[in-house]
Amino acid sequence: MTKPPAKPATPASCRDLDEVRAHIDRLDAEIVALMAERSGYVGEAARFKPSREGVVDRARIEDIITNMRFRAQELGLEPDIAEAVFRRMIDAFIKFEKNEFDRLHEGD
Repeated sequence: MTKPPAKPATPASCRDLDEVRAHIDRLDAEIVALMAERSGYVGEAARFKPSREGVVDRARIEDIITNMRFRAQELGLEPDIAEAVFRRMIDAFIKFEKNEFDRLHEGD
């Protein structure tokens, strides 16, 4: 596998598939780091919810999706891709937050 150059390249400046993949791997690692950070905040949100049912806030979810579709469009990403990824991610974090809520309120 080719290491990405020190200076970030544009996708079009990659010289071969190995370089493309090296950049994708670097970005994937950054995405996972951001997801880990997000998970910390999601876990904390469970402390402030009055009930397990309150974990799911449909209006907030739709606001997030709308905002991320708009942001994707601004950045040149197909909005449907952003929406699909965010919906899956939100579903996974809802499950995580419900588990955190249950853990925090065990014995209440």
